[in-house]
Amino acid sequence: MAPVEDVRSPIGLPGESAFSPEERHTLLALAREAIEAHVRRARAPGKGERGTPRLEAPGAAFVTLRRSDGELRGCIGTTRFERPLVDLVPDLAVSSASSDRRFDPVEPGELDDLRISISVLSPLEPARLGEIEIGRHGLVVRRGGSSGLLLPQVASERGWDERTFLEETSRKAGLGHDAWRKPDATVLWFTAESFGE
Repeated sequence: MAPVEDVRSPIGLPGESAFSPEERHTLLALAREAIEAHVRRARAPGKGERGTPRLEAPGAAFVTLRRSDGELRGCIGTTRFERPLVDLVPDLAVSSASSDRRFDPVEPGELDDLRISISVLSPLEPARLGEIEIGRHGLVVRRGGSSGLLLPQVASERGWDERTFLEETSRKAGLGHDAWRKPDATVLWFTAESFGE
């Protein structure tokens, strides 16, 4: 496994600290083992050592797969705090490799070229427009039955300002670029601790 790299700063919630290097390594290893077992049609790894209380706690996360050249290869996640991270992350990793509708499933020959990153999310809260910090906040725009989410690093990587971030999150929901302005729209924000191989 490649060294763990800090992709984003920690969640930074009051009373919470960043994941330890060991916890990050555990989640990344679980993700890689699950993907490799799925793609090679091998037996999934056993539960083994369960991890720290923080990894055992219910969490929300996204697993992103990229090629070594940085090209996106899959990204699946959830904002629901329903399952322990040690159970959730491997399942999201397999879904990112096999069920992201934008891409064909990952083939065995691609495994060595894949780079995995994990974003562990804070709970969603109503966003305060005008106070969205690029690189710190991720966004969700909901309207009607549609919802779109963009992780914090997306806006900073692309050099967006707050308005562009809101417009692009609206587009991600399949809505018009100004959907976030509508009275019946809901705009939520979150922070994320992101790390990768």
